[in-house]
Amino acid sequence: MVHLDYRDVRPIYTQIADGFRAQIKAGVLRGEDRLPSVRELAAELSINPNTIQRAYRQLEAEGWIATVPGKGCFVCGLRDYSESEKQELLAAFDKAAAALLQQGTSREELIARLEREV
Repeated sequence: MVHLDYRDVRPIYTQIADGFRAQIKAGVLRGEDRLPSVRELAAELSINPNTIQRAYRQLEAEGWIATVPGKGCFVCGLRDYSESEKQELLAAFDKAAAALLQQGTSREELIARLEREV
């Protein structure tokens, strides 16, 4: 379900959260799908359950999943952005891209960054 790279500089819980986010964005996990329990995923990945719990807490705080006591964690689905939120994000993107170009980042590097899977 989630792939871990122990050579990655990101903490394990961040890799787990990022993996679930990517699966939700790609439509692999859809709204109301149940995530594996903390114990199941910890056993599958051979890591401490506290690490899984931390990833789930982060995803829940960001609104990606919801915990139902006694039932488990469920996907909330993709967040719908309003047009004003979208415009704010695009403006921030434009500002960041302009700053990167001024610092010598090539246009090709920015395009490659956009095209890679997050």
